Amino acid sequence: MQTVFLSQVQGILKPIAWVLGNILNAIYNFVELFGIENIALCIVLFTFVVKMLMLPLTIKQQKFTKLQSKMSPELTKIQQKYKGKKDEESLRRQQSETQAVYAKYGASPMGGCLPLLISLPIMFALYRVIYAIPAYVTDVGGLYGSIADKLQGISGYKNTLIDFITQNSLVLSQQSGCSSTVIDLSIYQDVPREYLIDLFSKFNPANWDAFFDVDLFSSIKEAAISINGSSMSVSEVVDKIVSVNGLFGLSILDRPEIKSISVVIPVLAVISQFIQGKLQSAVNANKKTNTDDPAQQTTKMMTTIMPIMSGAFCLMLPIGVGIYWIASAIFTIIQTLFINKYLDKVNVDEMLEKSKEKNIKRQEKLGVSYDNKMAEVAKTKGLNYNNSSEEYDNTSYKKNSNKKSKQAGADYKRSNVSYSSKSIAANANLLASKASAKKEEAKNTNSSENNENSES
Repeated sequence: MQTVFLSQVQGILKPIAWVLGNILNAIYNFVELFGIENIALCIVLFTFVVKMLMLPLTIKQQKFTKLQSKMSPELTKIQQKYKGKKDEESLRRQQSETQAVYAKYGASPMGGCLPLLISLPIMFALYRVIYAIPAYVTDVGGLYGSIADKLQGISGYKNTLIDFITQNSLVLSQQSGCSSTVIDLSIYQDVPREYLIDLFSKFNPANWDAFFDVDLFSSIKEAAISINGSSMSVSEVVDKIVSVNGLFGLSILDRPEIKSISVVIPVLAVISQFIQGKLQSAVNANKKTNTDDPAQQTTKMMTTIMPIMSGAFCLMLPIGVGIYWIASAIFTIIQTLFINKYLDKVNVDEMLEKSKEKNIKRQEKLGVSYDNKMAEVAKTKGLNYNNSSEEYDNTSYKKNSNKKSKQAGADYKRSNVSYSSKSIAANANLLASKASAKKEEAKNTNSSENNENSES
């Protein structure tokens, strides 16, 4: 059974799909200037353009991967240190030390996920655009629309069309988020034009042959249609549609078959995505694989499983989707190679320093600023000055003499961090100071009263 989704994407993805649809339409109009009208080629060029637009996110992701390769040994040591400890104190310390490592390198635990979270809506919208090309590419939509207009001119076509859809296991559905609703054409007196375009856009050559084998529909086969100022018959328009959707004798609307040359599509999808996964999960040559690192093990497993899953999905989806996956993997491989070559020339220590500076600026925007002098002292002592000052003060406290340690003890929870006067942290600190002052005042009052009572 083949499901046909109707028209343009609706809902939250609509604005993104609209932008991507206009890019695809511009690409089709551009290659058409050279006498080339082919959706498969447009999908490849479309993938290249989208990949270039997402290049900043890709660079950010690979920079985080490089930083992570530096952080990973330290994070692994922390995991080993608290392995098997489930008490609240150990979990709190593990979380604190983990955050200290991220702060040390100016990174964020969400740093690797953020680019992915941003790119996911783009990917979902991109799939929907590829599934509904006639809804976004004006000239292609015009080809299907001209046949829909001729069909609507036939008296009593609706019931015959419904029978044809049932016999050929076609289903019209309206996509809404992750679910779809089947459209009942019998409720319409005249089938809406966009529904007919969506139906025709999923016809492969065999479907078109079956369509014109129906006596009622065969009457429009040689009817004249005006396309861009030139007169063509309906059968010639169908031939042009087949050509537009063709790829080396295959139709991008068909599903690949194991016993056909089309099986090369899922095979290439598996190979290209396997290479892509290997490149993206590659670690520095000096870094040894840690069998105890869950992240490495998960990455290794996904590198093997995902290409196989892609190949399986390619067998169930139109060839056009497989072409997109192959093109996407190839362009990602090329991007990864060039970005890695660029990052190899970048001094990692300089990159770390820039990352730290950005992290400090982010903290300052939240109302927290770090004392540079204290930071230098902490740095020379090998302490984490980006973390809370508790670790620094605690270390200082242990190294001081007994006399000084009492004074240090009073300052134990003081911070080398100052707060902006307008920040929430500053207000909280002010309230805490007032509460402490009141508590001290009450303590002194009680002590004075006790002294007076004892003298009495």
